[in-house]
Amino acid sequence: MLQDIPTPTLREARACVLETERLTLRKPTLADVKAIAHLANDRRIAENTRRLPHPYSQDDAIDFVRALAEGGRETVFLIENNHTPIGMVGVDWREATPAELGYWLGVDHWGQGFGTEAARAVIDYFFEEFDLDQLISGARVANPSSRNILEKCGFQWSGVELHRFEALGSSSPVDCFRLSRGVWASLKTWSHSTRRNT
Repeated sequence: MLQDIPTPTLREARACVLETERLTLRKPTLADVKAIAHLANDRRIAENTRRLPHPYSQDDAIDFVRALAEGGRETVFLIENNHTPIGMVGVDWREATPAELGYWLGVDHWGQGFGTEAARAVIDYFFEEFDLDQLISGARVANPSSRNILEKCGFQWSGVELHRFEALGSSSPVDCFRLSRGVWASLKTWSHSTRRNT
């Protein structure tokens, strides 16, 4: 059944870097492993991110970066501010459901608008690069900051579901959201990100 669902593929020949007013978003490499592990190894992040284990080791980061390099079904960007890694953002194609936006920031970088800025850049990239009409995302009910990011990006609440969180070892209620191409196009008044092909 899943093999019948066409899956958009990344344009492998031209990796790109997204640039916003304050951020650079690029593909993570093995050189970023130490920074990724340092940022992700915080229970407050893991408890709000479904697939991040806790503790999060350098080996976890190595496995993650290698899986991306092998062409997994994710479009992932490392978020940098002033050439310093601060988090991750991307679109997951692994499920049979619509593509899903996900993100996390290191705790020291919360509350500064970086999440919204990075999410908007990736949303633009998604709708400009892929011929799909909607993007989904979610935020733990206990995580109003993430819900605020989604609402600022035009996502509309679509209900509550239970999702399993690896770090919790159990399921937790998640506010689910959808963003259609039409809503994105009508709301896209935020600053444009620029794109560099590498």
